[in-house]
Amino acid sequence: MKLEEIKDPKDVKNLSLEEEKKLAEEIREKILRTVSKTGGHLASNLGVVELTIALNKIFDFKEDKIVWDVGHQTYVYKILTGRIKDFDTLRKMGGLAGFPKTEESEYDHFNTGHSSTSISVALGMARARDLKKENNNIIAVIGDGALTGGMALEALNDAGSSNTKLLVILNDNEMSISKNVGGVALMLSKLRTKKFYIKSSVGGKNIIKKIPFIGEKIVSLVQKLKKSIKQIVIPKMYFEDIGFRYIGPVDGHNLKQLEEILEVCKNLDGPVLLHILTKKGKGYKIAEENPNKFHSTPAFNLETGEKINKNKKSYSSVFGEKIKDIAKSNEKIIAITAAMAEGTGLESFAKEFPDRFFDVGIAEQHAIGMAAGMTKSGLIPIVPIYSSFLQRAYDQLVHDVAIQKLPVIVCVDRAGIVGADGETHQGLFDLSFTNTIPNFVIMAPKNFEELENMLEFAVTLKKPVLLRYPRGGENYIWREENRKNSKLELGKVEVLEDGEDFTIIAIGKMVARCYEIAKELKTQNINITVINARFLKPLDREEIWKQIKKTKKVITVEDGIGIGGLGSIVEDIIVEKQSEEKEKKFRGMEKILFKKFAYPDEFIKQGSCREIEHKYHLDKDSIKKYILENIKIKNNSIFSKNKVVIDEKNENLGILDKIKLGGEKCLTVIQSKIKKKKTNS
Repeated sequence: MKLEEIKDPKDVKNLSLEEEKKLAEEIREKILRTVSKTGGHLASNLGVVELTIALNKIFDFKEDKIVWDVGHQTYVYKILTGRIKDFDTLRKMGGLAGFPKTEESEYDHFNTGHSSTSISVALGMARARDLKKENNNIIAVIGDGALTGGMALEALNDAGSSNTKLLVILNDNEMSISKNVGGVALMLSKLRTKKFYIKSSVGGKNIIKKIPFIGEKIVSLVQKLKKSIKQIVIPKMYFEDIGFRYIGPVDGHNLKQLEEILEVCKNLDGPVLLHILTKKGKGYKIAEENPNKFHSTPAFNLETGEKINKNKKSYSSVFGEKIKDIAKSNEKIIAITAAMAEGTGLESFAKEFPDRFFDVGIAEQHAIGMAAGMTKSGLIPIVPIYSSFLQRAYDQLVHDVAIQKLPVIVCVDRAGIVGADGETHQGLFDLSFTNTIPNFVIMAPKNFEELENMLEFAVTLKKPVLLRYPRGGENYIWREENRKNSKLELGKVEVLEDGEDFTIIAIGKMVARCYEIAKELKTQNINITVINARFLKPLDREEIWKQIKKTKKVITVEDGIGIGGLGSIVEDIIVEKQSEEKEKKFRGMEKILFKKFAYPDEFIKQGSCREIEHKYHLDKDSIKKYILENIKIKNNSIFSKNKVVIDEKNENLGILDKIKLGGEKCLTVIQSKIKKKKTNS
């Protein structure tokens, strides 16, 4: 069968074992060819090929609901559920998402993107099924890393005591597969799941108990012996202790074994945990040897494994090097990561200061709570977390850090739009939801150097700090001779350009874009004030108002959602200050033109950062166009920098009668006419 012929999961149900093995090879080849061009999560998908095929063989993908934890390992599932024709659009704007999406396919039963949620969701579906008297199977597929998350452990605890029919598949891709241990475990698993074994075990126990005087003691001794043997032969008996029937470990790349065991699991009642062992990057040697490198990868050369666009200096790498330098002279500095040491730039810190580096696993809540405890004991913890993952630790930011004013430094990586990973990974909300928390200082650098300065500043501040920065590198504009970085003062803005025609207030990565716009407009005799806010909280309200009053035209630009961010604060300043001046009987103040450039109140789907910014009018051209349309053009007159009024009735400028005022083309024509008039004079 050719992959292109797969229109439905049923198309592969009748394949022989040999045909399934061939299909697995073709799927791996397809994923490799596609991801090498589009980028994406490679190693995890190569590791679940056989598991997904076996699940398709035993279960009905439409009626039986599979919840994939995190969801980045569903490329094989997408291929088997009729999306092969669109697979080349993976992670592109308007194409297939890199994660399960219910709006994309009827086979995607739940949207996932963050870790450790699958067991909770699956248990909810299973309980709903029981209440509705339905008879389908509910399966959660979760990785060993995701199992470290607190939510997963909470769900296991509840599911184990529920007696609800639920299958949890633990995809363990860290352990090596040992034939001896795996073979014995598989044999015992089959034996323990046979109905006659369960019945005879219970029946035998009841008979022995009836033996006078010694019956109870024999049963107790046998049970203890049985439990001891289990602990030696079968690891992770924790699952059985909390109420799951544990099966495994099973070779996750052996299709025959997988299908046999899944068939058994399908016919068992109550909660079952199937433990399978897989290899990340299976079938692609380069990924097998470097699974972390190919966890989430950009486009790469399939022959060598090298990235097509080599990583340049990034905010994450600058952060990592800087805190390592600070830690050399300050022994109180420690670093905490929630299973993202490489992604957040902490690898070199971990090597240099192993005793001061803590990886707590996928547990953002615990990371912040532990940081609070360390701070209370006199240390200075720095905790880098991706923006979208920080959402999980909101209560800890409020309850454990802010209320006690503890100087924990939370560094928010991947803030703003991140691109192809889509809705669940865009870092759009951190400015808004942290802005509501008292006692936090919120900063965002415009370039690498300012990030370094802010880290030094945060360490000495002795306040709760949230420092956000984007994915990738800085804008090229800062590599020119006009790079500016004035001294940091708490809450003080930085005025990069001082103009009279318009005011732009920007924060973080958007400052470079606005600075570039101002430089371009200056060549057209339009002078823009550009303010680098630096701080969202506290914000220099007096300086902001001073600059707004000067131009009476202002926009804010930020890489986040508009509600509760920089634009909302500036809007509040305008309302507040206008109200104050009205009370002072201030007269003659013109109406202030205000607009905030930010993302709307919606979830942003996948696409390149450039495509997304263009779509939502946060690109340079859109911002520039708005300024030109609203520059000092009023009542058919335009005011130049030198306050020269040019009336359209002037015969030398009669062309203005034919040109709609307000556009860039209009300004160019006016300037050329002025120049011509001066020359004639």
